[in-house]
Amino acid sequence: MGLYIVLGVIVVLFLWFIATYNRLISAKNAADNSWADIDVQLKRRYDLIPNLVETVKGYAGHEKTLFENVTKARTAAMGAQTPADHAVAEDALSGTLKTLFAVAENYPDLKASQNFMELQSELRDTEDKIQAARRFYNANVRDWNTLIQQFPTNLVANPMKFTARQFFEVADTTQRDAPKVQF
Repeated sequence: MGLYIVLGVIVVLFLWFIATYNRLISAKNAADNSWADIDVQLKRRYDLIPNLVETVKGYAGHEKTLFENVTKARTAAMGAQTPADHAVAEDALSGTLKTLFAVAENYPDLKASQNFMELQSELRDTEDKIQAARRFYNANVRDWNTLIQQFPTNLVANPMKFTARQFFEVADTTQRDAPKVQF
């Protein structure tokens, strides 16, 4: 009888381990998937930026430094590897784009251009999608980090080397301020 009890406990523990491991894998995949959603929206943003810059260049050709800053920020953002690196690079890129739009305000012909208005609308839509994807990713990261730290799940997560993930958040509070444009 004692042997059946021991075997029953072993089977229950084995089933618990499998269920916990599968739950961890599901949470990990949800976080990976939500990061892929952010990546898709960031790529869309990177594709829109050169078109926007070229449109503004036609009207504001003497703003060379601004265009160089936007291009540098875009390149840095595309090269970021971790969520923390992406957060810093995306904040810088957002700041240069705000400056670009602020400069565009000084060119009435540009503001009235259908192409510029469409690009601006697409970029605004993309920014909204990035924010939604960022919130979704951060929710999945929160759930993942909570899951791997809670007892008894951490008894499976630690030996399997599951580690906490970084949130994708605004890294620099100065990026929340409006850009300063000087002529």
